[in-house]
Amino acid sequence: METAEGGLRERHKAQRRSRILEAARELLRDSPESALSTERIAERAEVAPATVYNLIGPRDKVWEALATGFMDELDRRLAVLGGGDPREVVRSTVQLFVGDPVVSRRMVREWEASGLVLDRSPLTQLRQALADVRTQGLLRADIDTDALAAVVGTACVGALHQWVAALIDDDRFLARALFALDVALAAAAADPHRDRLLAPLRTEGGAV
Repeated sequence: METAEGGLRERHKAQRRSRILEAARELLRDSPESALSTERIAERAEVAPATVYNLIGPRDKVWEALATGFMDELDRRLAVLGGGDPREVVRSTVQLFVGDPVVSRRMVREWEASGLVLDRSPLTQLRQALADVRTQGLLRADIDTDALAAVVGTACVGALHQWVAALIDDDRFLARALFALDVALAAAAADPHRDRLLAPLRTEGGAV
């Protein structure tokens, strides 16, 4: 009985937490530049401010929780892909950001550790996808695909921050992220596949 009651409490807690985070997203979409206070979130979520603090934490923890939810959603989307294609990993990541631009931009601007937003997902999936491509023989056998994924991830974070600052639009964000990947693939290409992996660079160069 105690286990069942404990499980019910945890489910209710998770539901309240989810409602609080959705309230935060709604407030951001309604007023993109307004301050995101605990009181405003609590009012929208119809809970006490203390509940927001207890289940999420202070304001910086709200941004961290939003980022975690973002990465959880990215995990789900990439799991559907099943891995194997690094371009789809990059494309799905960018599409998730631009699909909810107000929340994405504020999250990246406000969260002090926003550089970590791509650290769990998609970096884990990108590492695996690049390892799969190496196994298929497209990349040289001596290539460290973890290091290659880290280089691509760093470039994508740079493109993300340019997009957040409105220096580039959605299409250019995607183009720059894919260009970074294709540069890495071409540099690491096995000889029989070098021309094919170089081909995208000849068409993408003007788009970035």
